[in-house]
Amino acid sequence: MRTTQNLLHGAGLGLRRAFLSEIVENPPQDVDFYEVAPENWITIGGKLGKQFRAMTERFDFVAHGLSLSIGSSDPLDETFVREVKNFIATHQIKFYSEHLSYCSHEGHLYDLMPIPFTSEAVTHVAQRIKRVQDILEQKIAIENVSYYAAPGQEMNEIDFFNAVVTEADCDVLIDINNIYVNSVNHGYDALAFLKAIPAKRISYAHIAGHYVEADDFLVDTHGATVIDPVWSLLAKAYELYGVFPTLLERDFNIPSLTNLVDEVNTIKSIQTAWSNEHARQTA
Repeated sequence: MRTTQNLLHGAGLGLRRAFLSEIVENPPQDVDFYEVAPENWITIGGKLGKQFRAMTERFDFVAHGLSLSIGSSDPLDETFVREVKNFIATHQIKFYSEHLSYCSHEGHLYDLMPIPFTSEAVTHVAQRIKRVQDILEQKIAIENVSYYAAPGQEMNEIDFFNAVVTEADCDVLIDINNIYVNSVNHGYDALAFLKAIPAKRISYAHIAGHYVEADDFLVDTHGATVIDPVWSLLAKAYELYGVFPTLLERDFNIPSLTNLVDEVNTIKSIQTAWSNEHARQTA
């Protein structure tokens, strides 16, 4: 089974239709790879489809799913998984990741809902991840998600997350902003959570901005610039585990491409700083 690790490098950007034409005409040199939600592109044809194909022929891409609903009690949508498999093959997608959540119950809920942190849920989700990996014939990466309630909780978030990825034998998409948001909303130590991540399974990372509803309530919107404490947490992750590919997400209030690339360059500058520090220490 193909692993998702060591297939990317550097700093990436989530590709959005709002700036697709601009990127096709003048690709930023500082963006090393791009990410798309396969659901938004599998059926796209016409001009947008041609532009997208032109991009995937030239640059490295990863797919980050929105609707696999890996924690749902509904039957796994294997038809969709096979569509993703064809999408990966057609566009030479490096790998596929999804959220540790669910978004369907007898129909789509159009939101990412928290899975109960229980041992029963660990087994249920792990079995579904294994099935997806069997169909795709490659490992997938599972992302730690932001959540605002924990119904039926029997274990803490990091223990639940680690139990799932261990039993499923999948890789990890580590979301730095989600760690920070959850640490504020649920009162835990972000650094302790980060230190407990299974480092050898990290395929790449997300970083994004959020909305401050109150001092003790943050909303993961991907609609603002990344704040300094989140950048600092990313730097700490590199210090702990070495530099891994990291992608900027921005879904709402999308600024100019120049501003987005500036944030991508912040990722690269932090990566360079820690690479230089590691080289100094091992010289």
